[in-house]
Amino acid sequence: MAKILMPKATAVWLIDNTTLTFDQIADFCELHPLEVKGIANGEVAENMRGADPVASGELTREEIDRGQADANYRLKSPEPKHQSVPQPKRTGARFTPVSRRKDRPDAIAWFIKNHPEITDPQISRLIGTTKSTIESVRSRQHWNTPNIKPVDPVTLGLCSQIELDELVSRAASKRAEAKANREVRQAGPTLRKITPVEPAPETESDQPREQTAEEVFANFGKAKPEDE
Repeated sequence: MAKILMPKATAVWLIDNTTLTFDQIADFCELHPLEVKGIANGEVAENMRGADPVASGELTREEIDRGQADANYRLKSPEPKHQSVPQPKRTGARFTPVSRRKDRPDAIAWFIKNHPEITDPQISRLIGTTKSTIESVRSRQHWNTPNIKPVDPVTLGLCSQIELDELVSRAASKRAEAKANREVRQAGPTLRKITPVEPAPETESDQPREQTAEEVFANFGKAKPEDE
């Protein structure tokens, strides 16, 4: 793949606007030196409009000056500002070719049979179908119900194996989490563990004190007779 977009048109511009040699232009434009010479003589690319490589960012003015000062110098394109163009994230429904659309009910039946944990919106996004179509296949009200057979969507070419594995794994994790939460709710609130409290040690004031004989007779004397 050529490193510049229009090699011959760029060569025309360099011949008309610089004093670079045919070899330098041929090396930069990935052309044969004789072809560049033919362009200069009007034998090749006659009446072709030149393409400015400086304006397109394929060459800098400083690089051209270096090449004009040294016939042995080979021109180099500047480093691209972006190594790769980021792919936009797909947000809408997947586009399915017309030739593949008739296979979508088979893929829907496969999901219903083998992965009921996957929701209708997830199926819809993966294979580019509608919720009404999914519901008609599930309720067996689809117009082609007698001919619908569960078939892996990867086999049908509606998605890649990586996309399918990712969806199944994500749905399984979500289902396991929901099951765990449901079991916790059914079990009810857990009782807090009661920590036993050790009794406080008895002091001398808490223990009964033995009375002396004098105290016993003194109290006896204070008691009133029952007959009074």
